[in-house]
Amino acid sequence: MFKPMSFTRKIRPYVEAELALARNKQFQHNKADAFAHLENAHVLGQASTRLHVKVHIMMLLWAVKQRNLGEFCGQLFRIIGAATQTVFGLVPHGNTGGANVSPFKAMPINPKLERVIEKARSYEN
Repeated sequence: MFKPMSFTRKIRPYVEAELALARNKQFQHNKADAFAHLENAHVLGQASTRLHVKVHIMMLLWAVKQRNLGEFCGQLFRIIGAATQTVFGLVPHGNTGGANVSPFKAMPINPKLERVIEKARSYEN
């Protein structure tokens, strides 16, 4: 019997691509672009507990490298939330995941990212 791939398996390559872009930008000392790619990875993967937590850990590491205490503390809180609430679907759709926005605020999604999410949710992949 055909078993469709899970959302996590389908969205993972897109999340990992954004994380790789973030690492490249970080290596180039472009902290703003690095964080923007982390935010994209968050939007893409926030419906998957595993990926949601992973992205918040990467944001935490970004904060450590930047010596950004506010972001660091915000990410500690968000890691706990991602680990305990994602499985119940308690994530604000489109939230970019940084400490600069409320962890409870839903946000509009970039149409490009929305298309990737919809593709990953479909059974036709």
